[in-house]
Amino acid sequence: MAAPKKGRRPTGAQGRPGRALAIILIAMVALTAGMFISGQTTPRLGIDLAGGTSITLKAKSEPGKPNAVNETNMNTAVGIIERRVNGLGVSEAEVQTQGRDHIIVNIPKGTNEKQAREQVGTTAQLFFRPVLAIGAGGPATEPAPTPSASSSAGSKAEDKKKDGQDASSAPSPSSSATSQGRVVSEALKAPSATPSPSASSSKKADDKASPTPQAPDPATADLQKRFATLDCTKEDQRSAAGQGDKPTDPTVACGKNNAGQWTKWLLGPVQVDGQDVKDAKGILDPQRGIWIVTMDFTDKGADKFAKITGELAAKQAPQNQFAIVLDGEVVSDPYVNQALTGGNAEISGGFNQQSAQDLGNMLSYGALPLSFQEDSVTTVTAALGGEQLRAGLIAGAIGLALVVIYLVAYYRGLALIAIVSLMASALLTYTIMALLGKGIGFALNLPAVCGAIVAIGITADSFIVYFERIRDEIREGRTLRPAVERAWPRARRTILVSDFVSFLAAAVLFVVTVGKVQGFAFTLGLTTLLDVVVVFLFTKPIMTLLARTKFFADGHPWSGLDPKRLGAKPPLRRSRRPVSSTPVAPKEA
Repeated sequence: MAAPKKGRRPTGAQGRPGRALAIILIAMVALTAGMFISGQTTPRLGIDLAGGTSITLKAKSEPGKPNAVNETNMNTAVGIIERRVNGLGVSEAEVQTQGRDHIIVNIPKGTNEKQAREQVGTTAQLFFRPVLAIGAGGPATEPAPTPSASSSAGSKAEDKKKDGQDASSAPSPSSSATSQGRVVSEALKAPSATPSPSASSSKKADDKASPTPQAPDPATADLQKRFATLDCTKEDQRSAAGQGDKPTDPTVACGKNNAGQWTKWLLGPVQVDGQDVKDAKGILDPQRGIWIVTMDFTDKGADKFAKITGELAAKQAPQNQFAIVLDGEVVSDPYVNQALTGGNAEISGGFNQQSAQDLGNMLSYGALPLSFQEDSVTTVTAALGGEQLRAGLIAGAIGLALVVIYLVAYYRGLALIAIVSLMASALLTYTIMALLGKGIGFALNLPAVCGAIVAIGITADSFIVYFERIRDEIREGRTLRPAVERAWPRARRTILVSDFVSFLAAAVLFVVTVGKVQGFAFTLGLTTLLDVVVVFLFTKPIMTLLARTKFFADGHPWSGLDPKRLGAKPPLRRSRRPVSSTPVAPKEA
């Protein structure tokens, strides 16, 4: 008879349950400690539980683009708005289309809620336009000077003098209409002193022959009238200043100067737009101690920028300036005196941390393909969310109580193992959700609470599968310790297949859905993975250890493993009959 090989475990070996328990206990302690160290001791709540703001945006058709409101542009706008809000660190912001021309934006209550609300509907159409003329914000009593690139300060002063006005009242680079910011790219020098027009210069202009006047272009005359009558101190005129003007046409725009006064600009056609900006960010300049917005242009944008700055550098103020126009408002009108060819630029002046980061954020993620207006703004109170959370927790408590009652009534002592395992799963789920709220901005919403409640049944089902496999082995006549080990491979396969199906369903649901339903899918998938961890590293080792105790090993009636109650068969291995040493006499014939 061959001797058994050394080093090979006999069938039914119990393994090392202590090592598995040590691993999961260390993980629990580490997660709990990390939760307290991070300062996020509770999961972050979504808008339906913590309150927040729900904004409905309606897309508007642009002049000359009647078919701009379509599915492609709406989906593009959703992606840009979502990236903008998430770029501010707002957790669980929901952005989705509703119908043909509406977008719903749900912003949970938080520190960046107001900031995010200001950005969601901002179109962020960025244009670089050459400056033709600058004026005070109020309406002018006389028509503005002709917007010609060849117009000089002397000719402007001539017109002013003929009208009986002091020429020094004309806007100059040093007046209140000076630039709000400065662009610095490679090399940027201070502008040379440009003397304000005076009466003497006007007299010299009178001595020179004036060109023959030409009939004004009707379009130019209309633009002059718009510029002269524009009152930037009125909000309705500011918002309607450049509406209907194409990027290839001159336009008028409003903005504020360094002193915070409203100023108006007469601007030429667009030379560079926001699509030519590759990246932008608001940063603190350590040398000057001010907040600036840096921009990196694409290769095509860098060529455009170099061309326009080269052309403007040869002109006199204010026509050596270009205006940076964001959504129809001038945010900066820097001057240049040489072509800037580095492919990058920065905007500075008048920024604080929030305004610099806001502008950089919007420029980085691009302009919206459509214009939007706020159709409605709804505030969800925390009181309503608290009632929903309370109702969800009550439902979860009722479901957990029913599961415990069933386990105690049917499995008796084994219910203790199931309850302790459920507590371990709950601890892991809670700490991980709290850490995910701090780490990736995960916020617990009502569907996610429902997913956690459903997970109670999934976890309990894994225990039941294992317990029934153990009972089947005992019914076959085996004792508890080998029954625990022989039942595990069969139960393990069933648990893995069941959890795989649940996780696959959760993954598919997470991918194909949007909004709050993703919270349900995420929680369901997370708890399904934790079910595998708990069953393998906690439930099975605990069952192995308890099988060595007298209460369970002897099949106490309250252990849930009583062979009599389970209808166990006689032992599989019966004792052999003793062989008699007395010889048997042969039967007589």
